[in-house]
Amino acid sequence: MDPATLAGIGIAVVSIFVMMILEGSNPMSIMLLAPLILVFGGTFGVAMAGGVLRDTTGIVAQLKRAFTAKPAASTDLVDSIVKLSERARREGLLALEDAVKEVKDPFLRRGLELAIDGTDPEELREILEAEVDAKRKEDKSGSKIFTDMGGYAPTIGIIGTVVSLVHVLENLSEPEKLGHMIGAAFVATLWGVASANVLWIPIGNRLKRISELECSQMELTIEGIANIQAGTNPRLVSQKLRSLLPPGESSAQKAKAA
Repeated sequence: MDPATLAGIGIAVVSIFVMMILEGSNPMSIMLLAPLILVFGGTFGVAMAGGVLRDTTGIVAQLKRAFTAKPAASTDLVDSIVKLSERARREGLLALEDAVKEVKDPFLRRGLELAIDGTDPEELREILEAEVDAKRKEDKSGSKIFTDMGGYAPTIGIIGTVVSLVHVLENLSEPEKLGHMIGAAFVATLWGVASANVLWIPIGNRLKRISELECSQMELTIEGIANIQAGTNPRLVSQKLRSLLPPGESSAQKAKAA
């Protein structure tokens, strides 16, 4: 897994608690059940209301993906495609039938199977590009619920604070309790802002980034399959695909090739 999300959220949470300790506060003072139920339950509810049921039922899978997904290195994908290109150039496209079974990337495997079956190059590209577009739309809906929650959470927190302050005003006759009650009232706002900026928005952005990387690799795969199908020289295939890599990965690929 890529530890970036887990480590980043952990650093943010620890920073908040360390700040409270250095200020002389007790971190447990913000662990109040009522604000937690309102902020997290209310945020999830309004986000659910703003989408369709399918978006909500898939939230656990998207959370798992955000914390555990690790897109494969594009350099490894280029190496695999170049090797397949070399074999196809040497033995013919039909010789890849056995090699396809060993390909781990399902998108690359499907594309090669279509190419081996004699699918027209233009139709093959259209089919694969349609799959990329479908994935991009699905990923967008998966990240949307988290970015929506990031937008709703602060407002839900304010609602909780207002409700608590109404309760404070009802107890003005007991001034010895007002300090504690007012402090507790702002806990809801704290959780609303913190959950939005420490959890929901980072998770939504993480899912968007994963989608970008995966879709870029799929587009790279399409170019590789098109060149294999066209019988392009493997060395030229390697150069073409390397030119599509991000600068950092492209430099690593060139160093590896050297």
